[in-house]
Amino acid sequence: NWVSPAEVENALLSHPAVLEAAVVGVTDDAGLMKSMAFIVCGPGAMPNETLATELKEFTKARLAPYKYPRSVVFVRELPKTATGKVQRHILRERATSSPPQS
Repeated sequence: NWVSPAEVENALLSHPAVLEAAVVGVTDDAGLMKSMAFIVCGPGAMPNETLATELKEFTKARLAPYKYPRSVVFVRELPKTATGKVQRHILRERATSSPPQS
């Protein structure tokens, strides 16, 4: 099934702990594409395993269950171009070069 990153991002952005979100597809060991969410927490939100689980459940409750991000990575900021567009290729590289969190 196809998943729109923008749809997942919009669901995540509706959570009060999320300041910014970007979702990319990552191929797992079985060759399946899974979504990975990169999250910049809002003021007062603590990036931890509990929040990662909460964000997955939050998204699952708002979208079709198969669309929730399989992993959540907390970052200080999203890589952006000079015009403010998220550089998803950098996030995909980061996702494949490091083991997934939560």
